[in-house]
Amino acid sequence: MLYQAYQLQSDLMSPLRLMAQAMGSAFMVPGTERTMLRQMAAAGEVFSRLRLTHSRPAYGIESVQIGEQRVAITERVAHTLPFGTLLHFAKDPAAGLPTQPPVLLAAPLSGHFATLLRETVRTLLQDHDVYITDWHNARDVALREGAFGLDDYIRYMMLFLQHIGPGTHLVAVCQPCVAALAATALLAEDDDPAQPRSLTLMAGPVDCRVNPTEVNRLATSKPIEWFEKNLISHVPLPHRGFMRRVYPGFVQLSAFMSMNLERHQQSFEHLYQHILEGRLDEAETIKTFYEEYLAVNDLPAEFYLETVEKVFQTYDLAVGQLHYQGRRVNPAAIRRTALLTVEGERDDICAIGQTVAAQDLCKSVRPYLKNHHVQTGVGHYGVFSGRKWNQQIYPRVRDSIHASLG
Repeated sequence: MLYQAYQLQSDLMSPLRLMAQAMGSAFMVPGTERTMLRQMAAAGEVFSRLRLTHSRPAYGIESVQIGEQRVAITERVAHTLPFGTLLHFAKDPAAGLPTQPPVLLAAPLSGHFATLLRETVRTLLQDHDVYITDWHNARDVALREGAFGLDDYIRYMMLFLQHIGPGTHLVAVCQPCVAALAATALLAEDDDPAQPRSLTLMAGPVDCRVNPTEVNRLATSKPIEWFEKNLISHVPLPHRGFMRRVYPGFVQLSAFMSMNLERHQQSFEHLYQHILEGRLDEAETIKTFYEEYLAVNDLPAEFYLETVEKVFQTYDLAVGQLHYQGRRVNPAAIRRTALLTVEGERDDICAIGQTVAAQDLCKSVRPYLKNHHVQTGVGHYGVFSGRKWNQQIYPRVRDSIHASLG
């Protein structure tokens, strides 16, 4: 009944939020800073923003600066499957750019949409031909499309790599690092031409036995049956995925927000003050962040439960027991793919040591094809967004990719 209760509450609150939004717009009169009118506008704006949305926000990447040239970007659907789309950020051919190496960016399926990696995409576009795994909201996938588990995530990744073709570079952020490593190993063992030329794993839970975080401890605090009984719901009407079993995105978001509740409360207090005092540019920055952060994506129940069990509880990949469709995944099969692992010094979601564990698993990769980077002064999100991502981490990712071209 969890999802049904949430849906009812959302439906009941919707008219109030619309009224608050209208009030915020109507009372936002220039020159009324710090007046009762502006207080009402600020309160209405903050209240209307305290809501979840369930549709993917736009990437909004219309162009990218390459050297002294501004190049137009067009989003194109390269391949689509029931639970995910291979989205291509195609550059304007009229720009006359030289051929750039193709990169598949594997986005997490963890309660947010792939647009959480918008800045990662924008940065990669400077030197690469970028694709992304654009995951669909499970509540919008009809029940007739069947289940979607960890094996399916790995299969989708292999299908997307095969669609892009030989010479593709794979970059995985956070949760999909396990699936990315598995897909690479399976393609390598089959000597498939689509095996990635380089593999970059960023802040991913390859071996959660190392330096366990609060997230890891939570995953091991209960048996998997508890997660299934307490966290899995059926999609209610009127959604297209009616009766599909999902791990609701609003539950995942609640868990994330509870970890830093005081910080989120302060952000909305700052939003109120910025609007009240007429600092609208600063208010817009906060609004933009929460438009993305409060857009939630439901996970298929099978994928969520298998990830909790196999990645966070029994550490299947790390102990050599991860299987794909009954076939054991063997990272030692990877020989020709360059490997870069990246970790953040202050990461409280995926701690230092959990991602670099991939270096030992890929024991057949020659030492000169392996690199590891620990970025000082960043937490989890700073590994793939922000100033240090752009100025210090990205150059290493770019150099790893381009060094493997020879």
